[in-house]
Amino acid sequence: MVKIFKNFFKRIFSNMFKGKKDIKLGFYGPPNAGKTSLANRICKDFTGEEIGKISKIPHETRNVQFKEKVEIEYKGKKMTFKIVDTPGIATKIDYEDFLKYKLKKKEAKKRAKEATQGIVESIKWLDDMDVVVVILDATENPYNQVNITIIGNLVARKIPVLIAANKIDLKKADVKKIEAAFPEYDVVGISAKKGKNLEEFYESIFRLSKKVKR
Repeated sequence: MVKIFKNFFKRIFSNMFKGKKDIKLGFYGPPNAGKTSLANRICKDFTGEEIGKISKIPHETRNVQFKEKVEIEYKGKKMTFKIVDTPGIATKIDYEDFLKYKLKKKEAKKRAKEATQGIVESIKWLDDMDVVVVILDATENPYNQVNITIIGNLVARKIPVLIAANKIDLKKADVKKIEAAFPEYDVVGISAKKGKNLEEFYESIFRLSKKVKR
């Protein structure tokens, strides 16, 4: 009889808390697009702590890093996320590219190897994502092999996607170019560095997250 009651209450509590999981929100994109800058700003605003280090040198983030229980509040609504910041995706990594940043040859080779491993890790983590923000540099041409590869992987997995056109604080930024390259997705122009237009960003994230089966 005791066992029956235990199982009964177990079922009740599991049903009560079903659907309460944190939404896994992944940040993907090419190197130096501003993934960690955006993740840092969100985490700092809502938890008081940043998620990772940023640098002008490409592939500063070479391991997947995440922060649990980030409760984002927007217009009186709250959602809890697991923020996942991933290494930049690239189709080719050459250690010689790092030498121009005054890294020594040994250090450049090490970074190139770690960056390559980081890309593999990033793709593996896609299988665990509920929603993905693709962060693109709004000053760069969006229609390239890297971005098409990222979007293609997301389409194959049927993951809800938001494209954040970052660096709108810069004169060369062109959000319309990104909208034209990927017309089937919502594109939000932001500046992770300056904190511009994050209200629209949060609104889009909340809207996408409602589609997630929880």
